[in-house]
Amino acid sequence: MAQMLGKSLSLLFLALLPVNGVFGAVFTLQNHCSFTVWPGTLTGSGAAISDSSLALAPGASAKLQAPPTWSGRIWARTGCKFDAAGTGSCSTGDCPGGIQCTGGGQPPVTLAEFTLGSTTSSNDFYDVSLVDGYNVGMRIKTAGGGTGDCRSAGCVADLNKSCPKELQVVAGGSVVACKSACEAFNTAEYCCTGEHSTPQTCPPTRYSEVFKAACPTAYSYAYDDLTSTRTCAGSDYLITFCPTRS
Repeated sequence: MAQMLGKSLSLLFLALLPVNGVFGAVFTLQNHCSFTVWPGTLTGSGAAISDSSLALAPGASAKLQAPPTWSGRIWARTGCKFDAAGTGSCSTGDCPGGIQCTGGGQPPVTLAEFTLGSTTSSNDFYDVSLVDGYNVGMRIKTAGGGTGDCRSAGCVADLNKSCPKELQVVAGGSVVACKSACEAFNTAEYCCTGEHSTPQTCPPTRYSEVFKAACPTAYSYAYDDLTSTRTCAGSDYLITFCPTRS
């Protein structure tokens, strides 16, 4: 009996092990803001990683497990008010579905973007994007090793303080978010569409250069790839809202 039980437990342990060393990645979310944030997630491929009802008080953290090949976005919702049924809205980063967040974050919003590899030896791609504007600072750091271009990416500066007036979103007398030029003006020049739909015909603008100067390791506009996208294999990730410069 003992031998049979030991064999059964060994088989169960083997069944729980990842196949071919495939683990996916663990995202640790940290809130260093002075206010509560409600992380939103949007899955592009793979299984959903959160029901998006999570709330992080200042100083709090949480972990989300992402499967191999997961791609999607993570962002901070701020100024949220929900009733007992989960119905409500947020001042920035709002999304359909109330607290459960069944769609993408409403611009302007700072986005952490990921495409995970299929094994621990294949590359993950990640970046922090201001293409949809900015609401809070955000930084991605690797955790637990990794090989490749595993540098941090993000926007540590408070871009709301340097946001051009014509891009500002104001609530309660304070700037709570900064629109992208595309959202503010909706022209091909700023949105990289139509006759401006290639890297050659859609260079940086004076507005994207404001974003880039404040946040040099974040996507400042659609074709800002070279200085913004990171590739790393075999790592987990730390995503910090309102990070410090240290």
